[in-house]
Amino acid sequence: MQTQRTLDEFTNEEFVDFSKPENKQAMESALERVKGELGREYPVIVNGEKIELDQKFESVNPSNKTQVVGKFSDADSDAENLVNKAIDAATESFKTWRNVPAEERAEYLFKAADIIRKDKHYYSAWMVFEVGKTWAEADGDTAEAIDFLEFYGREMLRWAGEQPIVKSPYAEKNDFEYIPLGVGAIIPPWNFPLAIMAGMTMAAVVTGNTTVLKPSPDAPVIAYKFMEVLEQVGLPKGVVNFLAGSGAKVGELMVQSPKTRFISFTGSKAVGLHIYEEAAKTREGQNWMKRVVAEMGGKDAIVVADDANLDEAASGVVAAAFGFQGQKCSACSRLIVDEKVHDELMEKVVELTKKLKIGQPTEADTNMAAVINEKSFRKANEYIKIGVDEGGKIVAGGKGDDSEGFYIEPTIIDNVAPKSTIEQEEIFAPVLAVIKVKNYEEALEVANGTQYGLTGAVYSESDERLEQARRDFHVGNLYLNRKCTGALVGVHPFGGFNMSGTDSKAGGREYLLQFMQGKSIARKI
Repeated sequence: MQTQRTLDEFTNEEFVDFSKPENKQAMESALERVKGELGREYPVIVNGEKIELDQKFESVNPSNKTQVVGKFSDADSDAENLVNKAIDAATESFKTWRNVPAEERAEYLFKAADIIRKDKHYYSAWMVFEVGKTWAEADGDTAEAIDFLEFYGREMLRWAGEQPIVKSPYAEKNDFEYIPLGVGAIIPPWNFPLAIMAGMTMAAVVTGNTTVLKPSPDAPVIAYKFMEVLEQVGLPKGVVNFLAGSGAKVGELMVQSPKTRFISFTGSKAVGLHIYEEAAKTREGQNWMKRVVAEMGGKDAIVVADDANLDEAASGVVAAAFGFQGQKCSACSRLIVDEKVHDELMEKVVELTKKLKIGQPTEADTNMAAVINEKSFRKANEYIKIGVDEGGKIVAGGKGDDSEGFYIEPTIIDNVAPKSTIEQEEIFAPVLAVIKVKNYEEALEVANGTQYGLTGAVYSESDERLEQARRDFHVGNLYLNRKCTGALVGVHPFGGFNMSGTDSKAGGREYLLQFMQGKSIARKI
């Protein structure tokens, strides 16, 4: 029985081994299937109604910029009307959804996970075309989406159970329970367009809230495919409303509405801070202080001490810096290395980097594809130039080519000074800044010397140094003798300090609490 399965202990979804011929063939078939579906038109969805709008915008394949992945009704063209309708639908739906038992709400997540699991290559293939993920990166995204659904479903069952409280000295019965907040604005990123989008949305839903989902204009198709999954599992109308827009109008109105109770956002620091500011303003008719759940990126560093295993360090650095073209908030964008092993390590890092195959993500052996769009392409090139102008030396890559797609070579800039521009600012592209330091203490000081505090890693054979990093390296996710990317749901609760956001700890035991509020009930007996 499905309900019995939900009681099983959570385990992470296994990654697909594409070296096996049957798996490779299955992925190739999925790519062909999706290729036949490219260019279709998609509506907005309000209270279960699919609404076509006259104004459209396109989602384009960043690795083949003439290829249209999907055409969307642009909610920005009628933003105020549609946002009001969607929030009103969510408000009405909340009246009943909040009272649906936790076991029933969780069941929708488990059923959604089943659907995605049975056709996982199909969802991965969409991400290959829409955001330029390689096979392995797309499969990891799909697996994480399944994990979020399975994990949050189980977590809701735990939070819905009896909560521990101190026994009262009086003649009364006491209970403590969690209730949902209300209507939430869900604003996910494009870089994990299935996993983070599904996790953010369904964490709110399983806790009893209703939502308006505004996907990134760079990744609306995969979000719509998830809406199709929710339709298949029979999620009631109005629980998740879908407004794809070409710009920021829809999101701005969602954040500002006095009827939204919380905003869940993943994206840039600038947008996150703007949302935080807007959410703090109390508007007419608003009866609450809005809650903001924000994950806003990082300037993550891998520290390599003079006693590190340099082969392992080099492999970890290259994987973390250039996986998915460096477009992860957890990506290694700074390599901080002790000067005593700098030359030897850099030889290994450059050698591994030059072996990376840049190409179409539809090909099985591609290691790197294009960055997400023209704006990102221009930004990366500008930062590379700034890095050189400020004294850095390009030792690998350094060039871009946008003739077919938005391709940036995996770029390593050595001799970068602490506090220089590319050592401080998030680039979100395959650009690695290398900072040489005199000793381990200076390395940690440089590592902590940014506004951010998301992920970090240390390579050292010294237990004492690793313990020092555990104590002093100020990041939300610290990795010792391994790369700083690849957080697993339930294993590595994810979220950072300082300007990296509200330390939401997605995929952790505390995450669902951000979408609920505690209620104490005492009854005299």
